[in-house]
Amino acid sequence: MTLTKEEQNRLLHGMLEMGDLLLNCGAEVSRVEDTLERMTRAYGAEHVEVFVITSIISMTLAFPDGEPITETRRIHSGGGTDFFRLEKLNALSRECCIEPLPLPEMRQRLDKIAAGHKPFPAVFWGSVLTGGCFAVFFGGSVWDGLVAAAFGALICLMQVWLGRTKLNTVAFNLLVTLITGLGVGFTTAVIPGLHMDTIIMGDIMLLIPGLAITNAVRNMLVGDTISGVVRLLESLIWAAALAGGFMVALVIVGLLH
Repeated sequence: MTLTKEEQNRLLHGMLEMGDLLLNCGAEVSRVEDTLERMTRAYGAEHVEVFVITSIISMTLAFPDGEPITETRRIHSGGGTDFFRLEKLNALSRECCIEPLPLPEMRQRLDKIAAGHKPFPAVFWGSVLTGGCFAVFFGGSVWDGLVAAAFGALICLMQVWLGRTKLNTVAFNLLVTLITGLGVGFTTAVIPGLHMDTIIMGDIMLLIPGLAITNAVRNMLVGDTISGVVRLLESLIWAAALAGGFMVALVIVGLLH
């Protein structure tokens, strides 16, 4: 299909928005680059250069009838995961590659996906179930599992509330684990028979950046070394913040006892 100069710029801006959403939903770098290249070629781009790392997307498009156009976007990614939106983005990209949508419709679909969120009830009960089951899996009693499930619900609510404050991931992890650790410590001190270690292990599984670490290793294995190293270092810092918050909480609980 043939695009005007204005439409080419709109396409480039839309592709940057697509890449931003993919990264923020947990997609690996190679998937983002491949998706953007396939979509722009489907819209008539003759030459496509895409460079993606976890904090920047740079794209250059060249069409048969015009000069190359380039744009760069700074990505403010929290390194989270949202498979609900990621699935919709993948479906949109496949649809555009098979039969390119009109640019206004494609942008409307992107905006709708960006405004969507994972269904809160599924996230809430998933957090409750995950925290409780992991506590029992790590050797805790049924009562440990119930307490871990309750704090899993608290973690889910804090993720919603604190997510509105735009805290960076390190500060967010420190604050959430500090509050959770203090709550678990005081609960186990008041109720005999509970095991603080298994409850904490169950709840920390909700916060460990497992997908980010997996994507980092995968990026390095497929040759995206810079992106892989950056994401791996970020993930290790996030994990250190998780451990630090719980450690401070345990020290405070120990001193008060």
